[in-house]
Amino acid sequence: MVAAKVGNIVSFDGMKGKVEKVNDNSVIVDITINDSFDEHEMFEKTVVNHRRYTIIEE
Repeated sequence: MVAAKVGNIVSFDGMKGKVEKVNDNSVIVDITINDSFDEHEMFEKTVVNHRRYTIIEE
């Protein structure tokens, strides 16, 4: 499996996000690019394990 790089757009759990930081086992993703993002009910960033996402745009 190829790990994402900073700036990649990834898809996970029906959502997508922009990678902001790459860690050993996970990435930190900004999910505010989703049309369904609700700032009152969701955090702006989330951690996603490398096994749980697919890269959709580099």
